[in-house]
Amino acid sequence: MTCAGQRCYHPDDKSLMAEDCILETTGLVKEFRGFVAVNGVDLKVKRGHIHALIGPNGAGKTTCFNLLTKFLEPTRGTIRFNGIDITRETPEKIARRGIVRSFQISAVFPHLTVLENVRLALQRKLGTSFHFWKSERTLDVLNDRAMELLTSVGLESYAGMITVEMPYGRKRALEIATTLALDPELMLLDEPTQGMGHEDVARVMELIKKVSANRTILMVEHNMKVVAGISDTLTVLARGSVLAEGPYAEVAANPLVIEAYMGSEAGELASPAGH
Repeated sequence: MTCAGQRCYHPDDKSLMAEDCILETTGLVKEFRGFVAVNGVDLKVKRGHIHALIGPNGAGKTTCFNLLTKFLEPTRGTIRFNGIDITRETPEKIARRGIVRSFQISAVFPHLTVLENVRLALQRKLGTSFHFWKSERTLDVLNDRAMELLTSVGLESYAGMITVEMPYGRKRALEIATTLALDPELMLLDEPTQGMGHEDVARVMELIKKVSANRTILMVEHNMKVVAGISDTLTVLARGSVLAEGPYAEVAANPLVIEAYMGSEAGELASPAGH
């Protein structure tokens, strides 16, 4: 497989997408004072796909995310995005290239309205976030786009609500809206359904499928029902290394993966509908 990083493609052209890799890591390693948290990870994320990174607790998933978004510097190895080596670039430059991450804990401003949160994210994209001396009315030009984004995640009726008053699942939808405001080419979602009830999980699953239509998503997720329902490809990490990779059915049947998960988690992996 070549990962030449072609930017132009038709979203319905599956044959091209199958050959096109938007993100690739080679021999990625992260050591902490002799402890190897990520150990020689080779990861290939196909453009236009939903790719899930799973594994038992302590497998290195979040550390891998931190390396990809440059919150941590790799000890060794390379990271390429659209064919360009970004291994030593800053988090700010990574974000400007179109790699945007949402976090495990909802990262929104609780005392702003829902609309103001999205509008602030749009300001960041425009580079005007710190123009505090300007009248708030000058930001009204962003309202139409902010409402479009809220509508895309089903939050248009919440626009005037103070964010702290929203149900938890809706806050995660708002976080996806603020992530979309930055116009990402690659979205990294860290545990997007953590702490949610079944109804919110189903809603966020549908939302992720919807927003993936014109972009690539790499996510860490523990809920195997979510992983089975929306992922094109899974990469399983164990002790910092890649244990298996492929479609859900193939990975779930892999004896090494079942052994790594053990007990109840292995049961969930094999039968996600029962989660």
